[in-house]
Amino acid sequence: MPDHALDKGLTVNAADSKPFHAVLAGVFALYGKDLSDVVVSVWWAAMRPYDFAAVKDALNRHAVNPDNGQFLPKPADVVKLIDGGSADGALQAWAKFEQGLMRFAPYQSVVFDDPLIHRVVQDMGGWPGFCGHPEGEWPFMRNHFVNLYRGYRTRGSPPEYPPRLIGLAEAHNGSHGFRVEAPVMIGDQVRAALVLAGGTQGRLEARQVSGLIGQEMQGAQT
Repeated sequence: MPDHALDKGLTVNAADSKPFHAVLAGVFALYGKDLSDVVVSVWWAAMRPYDFAAVKDALNRHAVNPDNGQFLPKPADVVKLIDGGSADGALQAWAKFEQGLMRFAPYQSVVFDDPLIHRVVQDMGGWPGFCGHPEGEWPFMRNHFVNLYRGYRTRGSPPEYPPRLIGLAEAHNGSHGFRVEAPVMIGDQVRAALVLAGGTQGRLEARQVSGLIGQEMQGAQT
């Protein structure tokens, strides 16, 4: 198979294309199935968000799973083994977000290692906005977060998301021309850096900054 069949248009983990193809070919051979270029391309696109070591480990675990290990794995099987089901993944994302929120909001800007957290928080009003909700609303906020996260995760294509969640300090300093501190990376540092690099600049972020400046001005008037 030509190298460019895997590498064309891919930037994340492109160096893993050859070992990935070798592992996938071995898996298909184990189940007595042929591996076409088209199938490899589908698998490669589906596995791009994950580390090669994690994908390889998940494929090995699937092969020895007594419940469904007798069947050829699909990309969804590997994703489930890496991240858990959509329900488990959403709850794990909430737990990670809540810990970061308690430590760094509302002033510090942050980058999580999961871009869906950024999009869900953006949809729910932004990073510092969570701090303004009374304790009695917290169960509702949790359920809303989990439902939004599950919805995005089950879609076929990833949504746009802000590269970082902007805190009040960055919103203030950026609007006044002062130096802006680097955001705090939460979770896996490599994946958080990829989230920061892959975020959508422009419309989503501008809307978030505008909202934060408005919150700051309201606070100054009270």
